Amino acid sequence: MSTPAHRARQVLALRSAGITDTSALSAIENVPRELFVPDAFRDRAYEDTALPIGYGQTLSQPLVVATMIQGLGLVGREKLLEVGTGSGYHAAILSNLCRRVYTIERHRPLLADAEARFDALGVNNVVTRAGDGMNGWPEQAPFDRISVTAASDTPPQHLLDQLKIGGIMIMPVGGQSRLQQLVRFTRKEEGFESEVLMDVRFVPLLPGVAEAADA
Repeated sequence: MSTPAHRARQVLALRSAGITDTSALSAIENVPRELFVPDAFRDRAYEDTALPIGYGQTLSQPLVVATMIQGLGLVGREKLLEVGTGSGYHAAILSNLCRRVYTIERHRPLLADAEARFDALGVNNVVTRAGDGMNGWPEQAPFDRISVTAASDTPPQHLLDQLKIGGIMIMPVGGQSRLQQLVRFTRKEEGFESEVLMDVRFVPLLPGVAEAADA
């Protein structure tokens, strides 16, 4: 089990790696990462590494999570869509930085576990759905921010269309056989601007809701 000292050291490491957003760092420090990984990996929760969470999915390394959150430029009033709930760690952090988080997961067991963690931590501004993240959440669009935690060769048009003018989407772009880059897309009146934030490695963004056999 972690102590506040573990989380404080993690924040110091993130600062040293170039994370300067104090609100993001505070939110990261307030969320116990060990609660979002399987028991077998709890002693590694504060290493700067990705960890398996089951169903072929991973919990991203802390530096990647922090870079994504910093890149969103949150001020606390945003309505945010997350594609890929996973263990719920990213959404739990974002819940401290946004007005409301809508999060989609294609693996129902992962989503159920994440919902239980949200309840245990008293997170009450995260709305969950089991579904196809590539389609986004049309009924709740448009969004101020979109955060995608799985990679695609190109950003899905459904997601881009659900972003407000002036809104930001961050997602890893690239295939499984080549370099992926974390890209920030900003929607303008005349289209989208893009900026590469860092090289990354994410699981692929897949369509549909996973069957139990995909575990």
